[in-house]
This record gives sequence, structure tokens and C-alpha cells, in this order.
Amino acid sequence: MRMTIPVAKVLAALLPEPDAARYGLDLMKATGLPSGTLYPVLHRLQDAGWLAADWEEVDPAAAGRPARRYYRLTAEGVTAARQALAELRALAPKTGPALGGPAGAPAW
Repeated sequence: MRMTIPVAKVLAALLPEPDAARYGLDLMKATGLPSGTLYPVLHRLQDAGWLAADWEEVDPAAAGRPARRYYRLTAEGVTAARQALAELRALAPKTGPALGGPAGAPAW
């Protein structure tokens, strides 16, 4: 898996609660990524086996909205994401402004 900043942002958003199902708009808000960037990342993560996706079982007419596709990390994805983000953090400079995380830590 090629680790890009958008991929790292998605993984960082999913890792705190790896079993939680998250949908696209929720992940767009959490990562700051536009849909044109987010959905290709989600598809790449699915193709790699790091992410599982399931459609919500809801009647769109009753809910007043389309069904959502929920994403969650697989067991393989949790392990791989933790390792990949740890490797990125090890490469990140220890000085300079953080990207929204704890002082001195990158927030992918």
C-alpha cells in the first residue's frame, strides 16, 4: 500500500475506534478530505484488504436519505495501519508546527 498523506489521514481517523463503522461524510469531516480524494483512498484500502465496507440496511424513503455505505478497518488493516503510521511518525521531523496533533506530533 502506497502511504500518502490522504491515506494516512483516513487511517488515523479510523484507528481510534477500529471496530466502529464510519460513513463517507463522517470521514470527510474527520479528515478534511474532499469526496474526490476520500473515496479513491477508501477503495484502495478495500482492495488491499485493510478496510471492509457494508451498505446500511435502511429504507431510503423512510429514512429520508439514501442508504449509507459504512467502512471499518479489518484486523489486517488495524495491524497494517498502526505499523504504517508508526513508520511515518518515525520519519517526521521532531520540530516545526504540528498538523493539529499533540505538540511536535504530526496529525495525518
